[in-house]
Amino acid sequence: MTLDELYFLLSPEGERLLRETAVTPITADNHLQIASQLRQQTDHAQAVLETVLLRQQAVVKFSRAAQMFFTRAALEQASSETVAVYRARRFADAGVRHVADLGCGIGGDALALAAHGEVTGVDWDPVRVAMAQENVRVYGHAERFHPMQADLLELTPLPVDGLFFDPARRDEYGRRLRSVQDYQPPLHWIHRWRTWVPETAVKVSPGIAYEDIPDDAEVEFVSVQGEVKDGILWFGDLRSGVQRRATLLPNAHTLTSDDLPAAPIPLSAPGAYLYEPDKAVIRAHLVEALATHLDATKIDADIAYLTADTCQETPFARCFAVEDVLPFQLKRLRHYLRERGIGQVTIKKRGSALEPEQLRRQLRLQGEGECILFLTFVRGETAVIVGHEIT
Repeated sequence: MTLDELYFLLSPEGERLLRETAVTPITADNHLQIASQLRQQTDHAQAVLETVLLRQQAVVKFSRAAQMFFTRAALEQASSETVAVYRARRFADAGVRHVADLGCGIGGDALALAAHGEVTGVDWDPVRVAMAQENVRVYGHAERFHPMQADLLELTPLPVDGLFFDPARRDEYGRRLRSVQDYQPPLHWIHRWRTWVPETAVKVSPGIAYEDIPDDAEVEFVSVQGEVKDGILWFGDLRSGVQRRATLLPNAHTLTSDDLPAAPIPLSAPGAYLYEPDKAVIRAHLVEALATHLDATKIDADIAYLTADTCQETPFARCFAVEDVLPFQLKRLRHYLRERGIGQVTIKKRGSALEPEQLRRQLRLQGEGECILFLTFVRGETAVIVGHEIT
């Protein structure tokens, strides 16, 4: 999208077309018809159509998506409102009142940060800066957002007391950049800025390699409804004094490295219940911290499943009742399931090289029963744990 197209969309005529086009959800069946109708009404048909489509997709991230503006690439990278609000609260709690949002994109974080103080939104793309300004306005904080088009690599220090750095983590073809040194700008660029503004947070890939995490950072992995959304590096007074943290939203349940036990968690065969930790707990290397809370043991030194003879309610893991534990042998498993009339299985794996769909075909299931199969290791040996979830 160009600035001219965005300004058209912000005009009374553009607003009318957006409003009328959004009345009927765009689907694969009506896409061509709606596009044809728009082309008869405006030279900016593609901009209208793309905006309506992106607003439809953005409802999973933003409560006011129907009024916002996006580019496809910027929407993919933008923080969800739930995560941004949580992160902005941490800036506010640390007393940071003016944040420079470096690489602000379409303003996914700026709209939350501006609820607590001043925000200078910096991006090289003038369209994204203009969208960020409009999106912050949609959330009622236009007077607190100060747009700046600038090259981050050439930017000089700003009069702010906090930094939020959101580097690009995809290349021009949309492929994910795995190394922090491949980010645009690379992670090491922020270290110079931290000498001027210590209170800094950096959004990183949840898959960041631990060797890439600076020694003086707290790393936090955030999941929403069980899906890890973000990794965040906290510096300066934004740190909470722990090395690692797993946070589960929307209720902000948190587990930290301070909860880790002094001695390793023992291994045991699966007991009556199996716990599957939230992925944020696993990424933060806090499975053993969770084990201490649940009075649980591990089934294998390298596998992130926990087991216990009692079931405790916890936001940090799903609990399953264990019905049986078998060494993995295809013929034996097929016979076991047929004997019990199992025709539907949910297959989970951890540590196993088997592909669930391939195994499902090989099992050739028949029957009305259901169960869950865990393909994993138990004390170094391949195994199948049969169970069902406790709801």
